[in-house]
Amino acid sequence: MAFYVVQFLTGLASAASLFLVASGLSIIFGVTRIVNFAHGAFYMIGAYVAFTLTERLSGTFGFWGSIVAAAFAVALIGVIVEMVLLRRIYHAPELFQLLATFGLTLMVEDLVVLIWGPDDLVGRRAPGFKGAVDFFGQNIPSYDLFLIVLGPVVLGILWLLFQRTRWGVLVRAATQDRDMVAALGVNQKWLFTSVFAVGVFLAALGGALQIPRDAVHHAMDLRIIVEVFVVVVIGGLGSIIGAFVAAVLVSELNAFGILIFPKISIILVFLVMAVVLIVRPWGLFGRPEAPARKTPGLTVNPWRPLTSNERLAALAALVIAATLPLFAGNYALTVGSEIAIFVIFAVSLHFLMAVGGLASFGHAAYFGLGAYGVAFLAKMAGLPMIVCLLLGPLLGCMGAAVFGFFAVQLSGVYFAMLTLAFAQIVWSIAFQWVSVTGGDNGILGVWPEKWAASPSHFYWLALGVAALVTVALRVAVFSPFGYGLRATRDSALRSEAIGVNVKRMQWTAFVISGTTAGIGGALFAYLKGSVFPDNLGISLSVDALVMVLLGGVETVSGGVIGAIVYKALNIWLVSQTDLSKLVLGGFIVLIVVVFPKGIVGMLEMLAQRRKSTSPPGASLLAKPIESAE
Repeated sequence: MAFYVVQFLTGLASAASLFLVASGLSIIFGVTRIVNFAHGAFYMIGAYVAFTLTERLSGTFGFWGSIVAAAFAVALIGVIVEMVLLRRIYHAPELFQLLATFGLTLMVEDLVVLIWGPDDLVGRRAPGFKGAVDFFGQNIPSYDLFLIVLGPVVLGILWLLFQRTRWGVLVRAATQDRDMVAALGVNQKWLFTSVFAVGVFLAALGGALQIPRDAVHHAMDLRIIVEVFVVVVIGGLGSIIGAFVAAVLVSELNAFGILIFPKISIILVFLVMAVVLIVRPWGLFGRPEAPARKTPGLTVNPWRPLTSNERLAALAALVIAATLPLFAGNYALTVGSEIAIFVIFAVSLHFLMAVGGLASFGHAAYFGLGAYGVAFLAKMAGLPMIVCLLLGPLLGCMGAAVFGFFAVQLSGVYFAMLTLAFAQIVWSIAFQWVSVTGGDNGILGVWPEKWAASPSHFYWLALGVAALVTVALRVAVFSPFGYGLRATRDSALRSEAIGVNVKRMQWTAFVISGTTAGIGGALFAYLKGSVFPDNLGISLSVDALVMVLLGGVETVSGGVIGAIVYKALNIWLVSQTDLSKLVLGGFIVLIVVVFPKGIVGMLEMLAQRRKSTSPPGASLLAKPIESAE
């Protein structure tokens, strides 16, 4: 019994730091509506700055003063980031703000390595809390007891701040209805800045308080951000009490899961999140989001099919790409094959996001399921390659059909987080079911047959499939189904009023998108000759989001251009510099600031401006048919 009590107290100690970070993210998203992917980076910077300060300042005052000073210093960095970058893109699409914060995360990962080095750093023990307390033969670190007390104290301070101050009232009001707060004359600019500073301060404080417990390393941002997203969604966006309760719940699940449910310990918190979202879509303590005040059809420009000249230009580009094997080497062909595969992956997510208005944070699940489907058929059943390519993506289709049924019952960030939960469940199964999937050893020897074994032949295969998939999805966009799906995106209420079955339409789009991603995964398995759980991982899902947002989510061709630019740049940077993440992150941030609608979106705006300067008569004739792509 003493052991279980100690395990429970250890979970409570972990919950304190998790609550600090999660409450900051919940406040930021609740007010600014920014999905701040860089929140984990601020947590990591707080730990690094605190380590540096505590090593230079001695004594009790020096240590604890360094912890607080590190949190304030990182909060100041957060204010600069908000004023210089985020303030410029508050009116950009919400998910495009995710792209900006992801770029910041990439930059910070390389910057901390550049400043502090790649090795793990072990911090000092906290003065006054270096010992342990004996509890029926079990030792409990006194620092853990300090964190257990700190959590409720911080919760109380935040409750007083938000319930008993004018600033707190404004923050709570903005969380519920940001537009109404603006209508009342509140200066949103400085309200957002102050909220972002408080959120970053809490994240940095959580990171600083971890240095006596864990080593500081350059991957701790991604480790914490996933758990924080889970906590925020379970607790309810904008709810501090919800963040506290969910942090305790998640931490105790992590503490006891390995003891009670060792087979599913990794996926336990995601199972809980999935159940909570299905039963209570806005979290345990959250409230349903207020409907956005927008006129349907105005946020996304009308689309049109390609003209004859544009079709000829696209065909010419495809022919030029097909000539690559005539003058390029094997490495370039392999890179070209990978880019073509990621075009398939990107257009599958782009179809779901741009046409269906559904942003998936776990799209890699269906890409990876397609890869595993091919591996199972090729290695276990011994089927020919062409049969594996036809049947393998069906595993992605089945996963999308099952998960999509539950996901489409939600909307907004809750939909996105449920897709993330399902993706993590699939990843965990692949990682832990060693007898079937090989675990982290993967499934090896999935090589293409002789007719597709050469780099040139496989490149032509990947390019051809990518072209067919892109054309098929584009045809679907301008089919009756595509028009109905866009109607559900622009206004679900009006669509239901005219007889459109919104949920069935969205579920069908989810299945189409997942199946298409599975096709890309099937080709990827043959390209690499192996399949690993990483093919289902969060980082791959984030890559897909970045490709779509970089190209332009409000365009038809954004997924294609975004995949080509992002993947080619990523591969080239890795081969050219050790600071590839820093350069790539800076490029992404620059694109966000300069091209807030994505590369294709900006090209379309430039084309429209050029047409608007044409003679008046020509402009009037062209206007009805020459709207945005």
